[in-house]
Amino acid sequence: MAEVHIIGQILKAVDFDEPHLFCKWSLQSGNSWRLIQGEVQGQTHVVSHRLQSCSDFAQPLDVHLCAAAIQGWPRLLVEVYAVNVLQQCWPVGYGFAHIPTTPGNHRLEINTWKIAPSTWWQSIRERFGGGGAALSKTDLLFSGVERYKLQTRSSGKVLVELNLIFRKFEDYGVEFK
Repeated sequence: MAEVHIIGQILKAVDFDEPHLFCKWSLQSGNSWRLIQGEVQGQTHVVSHRLQSCSDFAQPLDVHLCAAAIQGWPRLLVEVYAVNVLQQCWPVGYGFAHIPTTPGNHRLEINTWKIAPSTWWQSIRERFGGGGAALSKTDLLFSGVERYKLQTRSSGKVLVELNLIFRKFEDYGVEFK
């Protein structure tokens, strides 16, 4: 079987309005992919930024996958949450990126979006730390089937640095140029 080693880190979140952030992440792939070693989901610590518009996570990623076919290539899903002084948290950004299909060093910028408030009361609540709306199903992140029904607005970015090592793809006729 062909193998992919994903080694890297979720570097930081930039251009978010909220000062206290953390990030939940997951690596999803198709049915022909199998986890050999590592974690495919996790959560960063809460990071506070006051003077800069970025939160440094430095969350390590180390995953070893094998594949019987290239269908269902892995993708990295991120959900950025804000935390207030009462330890309440709410989502402030959703996004995903496909893992690059070439070996080597890659830097990804995952643009995020959040659900726009639909009423005046919801926008006041979101503005003053009461939280925003959340998705009930995370498959709406990458599936456009029902996402068109949502009213969204753009949020910040999540920066990710990855080193990819591919093994035995040439045995199955896959070439990287």
